[in-house]
Amino acid sequence: MSITIDERLDDPAAARAEGRRKMDWAEAHMPILSELRDSFAAAEPLAGERIAMAMHVEAKTAVLVELLAVGGADVSIAGCNPLSTQDDVSAALHAVDGVTSYAAHGVDTDEYYDAIEAVVGVDPTITVDDGADMVTHIHDEHPDLIPQLKGGCEETTTGVHRLRSMADDGALEYPVFAVNDTPMKTLFDNVHGTGESVLTNIAMTTNLSIAGKTVVVAGYGYCGRGVAKKAAGMNADVIVAEVDPRRALEAHMEGHDVMPITEAASEGDVFVTTTGNRDVITREDFERMADGALLANAGHFDVEINLEQLGELATSHREVREGVEEYELPDGRRLNVLAEGRLVNLAGPLSMGHPVEVMDQSFGIQAVCVRELAANAETYGAGVHDVPDRLDRDVAEVKLAAEGIAIDDLSDEQREYMDSWDHGT
Repeated sequence: MSITIDERLDDPAAARAEGRRKMDWAEAHMPILSELRDSFAAAEPLAGERIAMAMHVEAKTAVLVELLAVGGADVSIAGCNPLSTQDDVSAALHAVDGVTSYAAHGVDTDEYYDAIEAVVGVDPTITVDDGADMVTHIHDEHPDLIPQLKGGCEETTTGVHRLRSMADDGALEYPVFAVNDTPMKTLFDNVHGTGESVLTNIAMTTNLSIAGKTVVVAGYGYCGRGVAKKAAGMNADVIVAEVDPRRALEAHMEGHDVMPITEAASEGDVFVTTTGNRDVITREDFERMADGALLANAGHFDVEINLEQLGELATSHREVREGVEEYELPDGRRLNVLAEGRLVNLAGPLSMGHPVEVMDQSFGIQAVCVRELAANAETYGAGVHDVPDRLDRDVAEVKLAAEGIAIDDLSDEQREYMDSWDHGT
């Protein structure tokens, strides 16, 4: 049986105060959520909704959760990663009217799923997920809830992949918006958010430079592109490992070296996995790596670096710095794993996730998608749905206005030309 965050803390009041301070700082730099908060407070578009969430519980997420509560919803939240919850923020959220938080840092596997089970106890009408654990848990353990669910939102590449697999198998029984795939999320959160936060947290956790090193990026989707782009901008040499020939060619044309991961293993100083798949770096790669190599994961689950094989290969391992586990191999080489192989930008000791301004955009999309499900659930059948383009554009316009950026409009003649098929030379 899961317990709330207040029941876990020695001094909940002090934790709430610190968490509130973090939330206030984040909100001050989130103009999209600030504007939505005004409209949600006035109209209460989520009145009567019960929202079950599994997310990275830190300050930016908390601003979204509070927004949903201000909009009239009862919200219950658990963590989506055992190491990414900030307990003070969780405590501050638990103090918000309409919010119950079961998220806590450092829980074991049983406690993790107990918290998700407790959140499902809100008897939800809408889900908001980061990795699809909530959706799969409901389908596996609480199928009786599915008829009342208006829909859900999924934030991550990994989660959307899982949901599309469910849909292909005919197993996804309610509608879910693929928030990850919409331009206002993909082009900014995945590229700039992941790129900046991953490298920042590697540098802060190790106190080592990125410049002058060879950074190996496994996977060249939007997240991998962001890591590669930012690493190159920090004067690192970048090697990309890919399985898709088009993405590999793209990486090559953008100036990066491209080679199989086993070849890159002997070249790299820093390794970052961004694939969403398992066993990306394995025993064969560990055996080729140089002494002192840093291994970090930026995929949602901790399966990309095969730590079981590394543990079997090593003669000993120890924590050499907070958030850094050193594995010593029989020949004396030492390989350093960051954040236990979990999301390095969220699960490390100093991790704060993506920059505030980036998450303002992503969570703005989450908020308007929840509002859309509350208002128009009958429009969407079971399966994975693209975010309606009008919602994505609306959020972009709010962001441009907040940045003081003006853009052009099409004239009537230009619109007619673009919409017509019979214009020729």
